[in-house]
Amino acid sequence: MNATPTKELDRLLTTMIESSAGISDLLFVAGKPPQVEVHGALEPVAGTGFESVLTGAHIDNLAHAVISNNAKLLRDLAEHGSCDCSYALRDACRFRVNIYRQNGNYAMVLRQLQAVVPDLKSLQLPPAFGEIIKEKNGLIFVTGGSGNGKTTTLAAMLNEINLTSKVHVVTLEDPIEFLHPQLNSTFSQRELGRDFYNFPDGLRAALRQAPKVILVGEIRDRETMEIALTAGETGHLVFSTLHTISAGQTINRILGLFGKDEEQLVRERLVGSLRYIVGQRLVPKKGGGRMLVTELMGSSLRTREAIALGENENRRLHDIIEAGHSGGWHSFEQSLLKAFEADLITEETALLYSVNKPAMRQRLDIANSHGRRAAKSLPAVQMITVPAAELPVAPPVLQPLAPPAPPAPVHPAGALNGVLKGMLNMM
Repeated sequence: MNATPTKELDRLLTTMIESSAGISDLLFVAGKPPQVEVHGALEPVAGTGFESVLTGAHIDNLAHAVISNNAKLLRDLAEHGSCDCSYALRDACRFRVNIYRQNGNYAMVLRQLQAVVPDLKSLQLPPAFGEIIKEKNGLIFVTGGSGNGKTTTLAAMLNEINLTSKVHVVTLEDPIEFLHPQLNSTFSQRELGRDFYNFPDGLRAALRQAPKVILVGEIRDRETMEIALTAGETGHLVFSTLHTISAGQTINRILGLFGKDEEQLVRERLVGSLRYIVGQRLVPKKGGGRMLVTELMGSSLRTREAIALGENENRRLHDIIEAGHSGGWHSFEQSLLKAFEADLITEETALLYSVNKPAMRQRLDIANSHGRRAAKSLPAVQMITVPAAELPVAPPVLQPLAPPAPPAPVHPAGALNGVLKGMLNMM
């Protein structure tokens, strides 16, 4: 099948990305018109020339224009049914592309990549993220489902390192999403399929490239995790991602990559090398758009004990995280409740995106009963409420006493007459 000319492909992609603000993905699936995902919802795009529906032949042509006769991509597509690559729209933006087969036809999804490398401030990440990048060795995982901004958060942290540290940073990506400029740090960015051919070999080679910081786009297998643990133990700071939804699930996913007979050894290695687990989700905001909510767990005596011995009823990572607020740690439930009280998200959204739904339900009920959200909308007035029992008791009011009546005046003449009468009676 002949490929669509590059100019036609670029014109189609330009029309789609200019159709709306807030576009994250472009979708091409047979039987539907070209679509864009805007704040989590799919919308068809007018003016593309495919207003009715796309056919398998249409998408085949588009896919081959993206692949551009790359032998490895064609082999992956033939052998595995999908392939990953990147595509640059000249003078506009870059895309992360996944081409795959479904129901006998090709389909294609393009994730729009930001042209500007983000920073911690622009993403409004909590202050504790500034402490993460100060680590000198160990493992830092950013976790969450696909499309929840893990790569963007990692790019912001690496950008902060680039601004503040003179170190060599090696990245292993599939594909390269953010192009970091050469500032204080020196970046070597390697793309799977073009600069290296699998993550285990790429990570082994990275250890010989004198890096202080290593980014592994995603750890997908035991071998890569084994090398990442070794890198963290030997003085390297390793960033990576996992598709998990909580800190506890992240530990279990790592352990699940190894055999049961290796579990205790892996627990001990994690105790020594794990520094932070960052969980994140993009949730719908009231009034449109999405906002980032996060979970953050660092390393402490209590977390290390829970990892080494395993969780139980009295030793849960979720409870330890919520008790570590002084260090900036927080759970998803705490982040969602804060957004709910600020009237940024609905009660339904807070409950839907929580990990511990019974606990979230209880907190929402308490927040509603206390009227905290209503108080947020009131003007800022300083008010002091004193419980009734603490009100000062007023002293009893005493009525002034009436002055005593003055004695009746005694007239001298009256007194003399009384004396004379008494004497006469005695005679």
